[in-house]
Amino acid sequence: MSTPKAVHTLHPYETREQYIHYIHVKHVNATLSKHLSFLQYTPEHVAGPGADIDPTQITFPGCACTDTPCLPGTCSCLRHENNYDDSLCLGTIGLEAKYAKPVFECNILCQCGERCRNRVVQRGLQFRLQVFQTDRKGWGLRTLESIPKGRFVCEYAGEILGFSEVQRRIHLQTAHDPNYIIAIREHIYNGQVMETFVDPTYIGNIGRFLNHSCEPNLLMIPVRIDSMVPKLALFAAKAILPGEELSYDYSGRFLNQISSEDKERIDPEQLRKPCYCGAPSCATFLPYDSSLYWFPLGKPDTS
Repeated sequence: MSTPKAVHTLHPYETREQYIHYIHVKHVNATLSKHLSFLQYTPEHVAGPGADIDPTQITFPGCACTDTPCLPGTCSCLRHENNYDDSLCLGTIGLEAKYAKPVFECNILCQCGERCRNRVVQRGLQFRLQVFQTDRKGWGLRTLESIPKGRFVCEYAGEILGFSEVQRRIHLQTAHDPNYIIAIREHIYNGQVMETFVDPTYIGNIGRFLNHSCEPNLLMIPVRIDSMVPKLALFAAKAILPGEELSYDYSGRFLNQISSEDKERIDPEQLRKPCYCGAPSCATFLPYDSSLYWFPLGKPDTS
């Protein structure tokens, strides 16, 4: 008889307190409870060691759209085109473009209402998701409902860290420890690159249970609402059926051209872990960002 899979279901529209209750109390078995016992659940980013900006601070001005809908050309939060369509699906700005362009949503200071079409990620979970035990990849996340292409699924939330703290934490990892730290690099102007480091290892949300796939069904898009600290929002890259495992490409290559500089960071095969995504185009190894393991002045202070 096979061992029953451990599952934990997350329901939409939950408050932060309800999230914590479900994670720590409504577990299915002791294995999942032990795995989650050290996790402080948060639905959004929190400031961690070395963070330059507190992600909870409100630094963006709001729009003045009171009598008219938020539309490109009239709403200060929208650039050249709508971020979402009438069904709240991500537009071609992300799903069909060569680059995953950033999205700016209306924020808490905006004069538009909560039902504004440019407020999607901030509404939180809209689909029932389930944490479950996979055959070879540890814990995973799947949907219990159909998800249309382009719909927002969940965030990848955790501690916002400085680069030195990222290196310190990675140095403390063993070969068997999973690495949840993600580095987002956005090429802005004049050749500048904006880096955001997120670690949901100890403080995080359901996004930490997403596994990698070389042919994923989710696309990660930086979405800004109240400040320059982006929410790492995951959208359905195609129609997803109930019971399907949710996944995204850890390397950021999926539907997104990568610069030669970034390719050098993720191509080395040393210290690589095997990939078990099972996709026909599987790259054999999980993506690896060598820049996070390079210590120019010797090993980092781990105290």
